[in-house]
Amino acid sequence: MPGPGGCTARTTDEEVTMERLNALSAVNAENELLTCCASRRWAAAVAAGRPYGDLAGLRAASARALAELDWSDVAEALAAHPRIGERAAGQDREAAWSRREQAGVDDAGEATRRALLEGNKAYEERFGHVYLICATGLGAGEMLAALTRRLDNDAETERGVVRAELAKIVDIRLAKLTEEG
Repeated sequence: MPGPGGCTARTTDEEVTMERLNALSAVNAENELLTCCASRRWAAAVAAGRPYGDLAGLRAASARALAELDWSDVAEALAAHPRIGERAAGQDREAAWSRREQAGVDDAGEATRRALLEGNKAYEERFGHVYLICATGLGAGEMLAALTRRLDNDAETERGVVRAELAKIVDIRLAKLTEEG
């Protein structure tokens, strides 16, 4: 199944450990990493830094690569994220993670779901990209409150917030990928 940027995303349940990630070819390592962050530039930089001794080393390399991304690279990563309140389609690893990350919306009432839908639309009109928040452990009301607050940000401030939220998501997904977290 084509992934971000036309790359082939893995859809198997084959275990990926740090040892296996380190042993993969560059192309296969990048494909694995794209499930954590859909920026091809980020995936290439992190794959090129192998081998990693542990999750902390992998996360440090990820943080350096994220910090060096141009906004177009961040936008590429954002394009792979569904709107808050929308279920990611597909059976691949990234879609499954996204559905679990947004589980806090599952029990939301109709009014909250409608407000999220309207808020997502307003956010996208204002900033030109999907509203990104590290939704893991958050309820729908918390996500909506953050969205409402962030609509008051100027573009530069919001880009900083988006980068921080993306970094949190990537850290969580790297731990899941390597099964060390």
